[in-house]
Amino acid sequence: MKRSWQGGARDGLLVLLTLTTGAVDASCFLHLGNVFSSVITGNLVLLGVAVATQSGSLAIHSGTALAGYAAGVLIGAPIATRRGSGGETWPPSVTATLVAEFCVLAGFSVGWELTGGSPGGTARLLLIAGLAMAMGIQSAAVRELGGMSTTYLTGTLTAVIAELATRDRKPGLARSVGVLVAIVSGAVAGGLVAGHAPAWLPAVILAPLAGVVIASVTLEAVKPASGPRRDR
Repeated sequence: MKRSWQGGARDGLLVLLTLTTGAVDASCFLHLGNVFSSVITGNLVLLGVAVATQSGSLAIHSGTALAGYAAGVLIGAPIATRRGSGGETWPPSVTATLVAEFCVLAGFSVGWELTGGSPGGTARLLLIAGLAMAMGIQSAAVRELGGMSTTYLTGTLTAVIAELATRDRKPGLARSVGVLVAIVSGAVAGGLVAGHAPAWLPAVILAPLAGVVIASVTLEAVKPASGPRRDR
């Protein structure tokens, strides 16, 4: 029962975290050069398209996103892998990595506000790099939870369709459906806010992530109290 409760809490946090992914990707694509911050497969294709069409701006933007994401993984992976005792449903190292992501997104938010939501030139490249770096850090964090993702979801969609088609329902199906719905919902929110109320975009991006960090810290704090009671 305890493990089931912890697994449910973990899955809820992952769904919440995916809202940030959707908002970040939508705002990056719509307002920062038509590239993605976490869909690296898409950015690789865009880089190829840039070469084929000789589009210098697309090549720079997609290349910046790729470099930013790689830098995020390089930053996040060493933090995320510093695990304590084994068997944790949500290791403290994952929370620490998400705090690093929050700091990067906070820096993006400052830059976004200073440019009035319409950055150009160097500022645009810096903001693309910042968002992609944040998504790289998040990917490195969630990777430590094993077989899960809140950024690259092609495999998740494939698994959901395959399980529904074969009626072979595996544990985690609800989580998988949840993150797919969350990334679309986050994208809707991010796209609308960035286009119509850009000053509020940082709140849309940071609020779900902050909720995940606060909840994970709270769950870690109460974990000893939920453990088995010793016999006197």
